[in-house]
Amino acid sequence: MAEDLIRYDILVQEALRGVVRKVLSEVVRTGLPGEHHFYISFYTRAPGVRISQRLLEQYDQEMTIVLQNQYWDLKVTETGFEVGLSFDGVPETLAIPFSALKGFFDPSVQFGLQLNGENAAAEGPHDRQDAAAEDGDEPPAGPGPADSPGEKVVSLDRFRKKP
Repeated sequence: MAEDLIRYDILVQEALRGVVRKVLSEVVRTGLPGEHHFYISFYTRAPGVRISQRLLEQYDQEMTIVLQNQYWDLKVTETGFEVGLSFDGVPETLAIPFSALKGFFDPSVQFGLQLNGENAAAEGPHDRQDAAAEDGDEPPAGPGPADSPGEKVVSLDRFRKKP
């Protein structure tokens, strides 16, 4: 087989990150439309990630956040995004480069992307940091970053309850 000098793997990852960038940029501009909300998984120790030491100690390798009802100051740049969220009642600002993303999932339409974050090669197959869901909420069923064995979502917002 010929050597891939074009590096399609890198081009595809850049395109997938571009989808996330475009979606988050639109949310900054117009807000979350309809029932859309996002699970965003990322490697906490990837270059450029900024989270508090408290969160880093709790989520040593990776973390999944939920953007739904209660987030603030979402800012998107070419290289990443920043968002304010509350963890156990403590407000935090997270800065996440797109290169650190592991997954993006919108359960309202069953849309998901799996990405190769900066630490993908260094992570073993089961080196996941389990994250407890706030108030015992569990993510909805379906494919996505929250459905890996032994992994739970860090729920930062209450999930919408349908009557």
